[in-house]
Amino acid sequence: MRRYLLPLSAGLALASGCAHYQPRPLSPEEGLHRLEERGFPDPGLRAFMERATGSRFEAWPPARLDFEQLALAALYFHPSLDVARAQWEVSRAAGRSAEARPNPTVNLQPGYNFSAAGGATPWIPGLNLDWPIETAGKRGRRIDRAAHLTEAARLGVFQAAWQIRASLRTALLDLAAAWRRESLLERQAEISRGLLGVLDQRLAAGAVSQLEVAPFRTAALKVASDLAESRRAAQEARVRVAEALGVPVQALGGIELGVELGASPSVTPDPDPASAHRAALQNRADVRALLEEYAAAEAGVRLEIARQYPDVHLGNGYQWDQGESKWTLGIGLELPVLSRNQGPIAESIARRGEVGARFTALESRVLAEVDRALAARRTAREQIGRAHV
Repeated sequence: MRRYLLPLSAGLALASGCAHYQPRPLSPEEGLHRLEERGFPDPGLRAFMERATGSRFEAWPPARLDFEQLALAALYFHPSLDVARAQWEVSRAAGRSAEARPNPTVNLQPGYNFSAAGGATPWIPGLNLDWPIETAGKRGRRIDRAAHLTEAARLGVFQAAWQIRASLRTALLDLAAAWRRESLLERQAEISRGLLGVLDQRLAAGAVSQLEVAPFRTAALKVASDLAESRRAAQEARVRVAEALGVPVQALGGIELGVELGASPSVTPDPDPASAHRAALQNRADVRALLEEYAAAEAGVRLEIARQYPDVHLGNGYQWDQGESKWTLGIGLELPVLSRNQGPIAESIARRGEVGARFTALESRVLAEVDRALAARRTAREQIGRAHV
C-alpha cells in the first residue's frame, strides 16, 4: 500500500495548485443599472482625479469642471478604455502562455505473464516518462512574438485614451459653438421682435403698408426658425459630450462645463509640413502599435521556420519484471518526411505582408490627416482674420 502513497500525494499536490472556475455571468439589466448610475458624485472619480491632479477638491462634485478635469472624468468612465485594457490583459496572459515549457508525460503499462513460473508473480508493471525538449529556439520565438503583441496592446490603451480626449474636445467645441450661436440668435430674435413691435404700431397708424412690413416679418420668422434649430443642435451637442464622457446625459445636470471658444486667432506660425509628418509618424500610438504588430509578424515567421525542425523526446522507462527492476532510456523525434511545416510558414509570411500593407495604408492616412489639419488651421486663421477686420 505504501508504494501508492507517493504518487497519490503528488497528484493531490498538483490538484491543489490548479485554478478553479469562477462564473461571471453578464446581465443586460445589471449593466443598464450600472450605466445609469454613472455620474460625477462617484467617490471613485474623486479619488482618481485627486491622484491624477495632485490636489484635493473642497467640495464634491465640483460646480464647474474645466477641459482637463472633464478629460480625466472621460478616462475614468469611458468603456472603450476598459476594452483596450482588457485586450492588453489578454495579450499579457498570452505572454505567460508563450513562456510555458511543455510538460512531461507519464505512461503506465501494466503487464501480465501467463507463463510465469510457479511462485513468481505474473504481474509486470511498467512506467514510462516522456520529456519533450524544444529545439531551434521555438520558445524564444514564441516569447518574442508575444512580447511585441503585448506592447502593441499596451500602445492601444494610449491610442484609446487619445481618441477619448479628442472626441471630448470636439464635442465640447461643438457645444460651445452651439451655445454661442444660440445666444446670438436670441439677441437677434429680441431685436426682431422689438422692430416688429414698432412697425406694427406704425402700421396701425397708417404710416407704413403691409408690403413694407412683410420682409421684416419674414426675417423674424427665419430668425425664430434658426433659433429653434440652434437649440436642437445644442441639445445634440450636449448628448455627444455625455457620450464622449461615457455617462448618461442626465449626469451633466448641475455641472457647469468649462468650455470656451478662443477670442483671438493664434499667433504661432504654422508648423513645417515635413516636420509635422515626421512627428506624427514617430509619436502616434496607432503607428507605433502597428509597428509592434509587424515585429510580432516577423517573429511569427521565424517561429514557423523553426518549427520545421522536430523536437526531441527523452524517454525514461522502468519495469518491475517478476522481481527484477529494469530501466530503459530512449530518444525519439518526429520524422519530417510528409510535412516540413510549409503551410504555416506560408501563412505567417502572408500575414506579415498583410500587416505591412496595413502599415503603409496607415502611414498614408496619417499624412493625409496632418495635411487636412494644417489646411483647416490656415483656413480658420484667415476666416478669423477677416472677421476681426
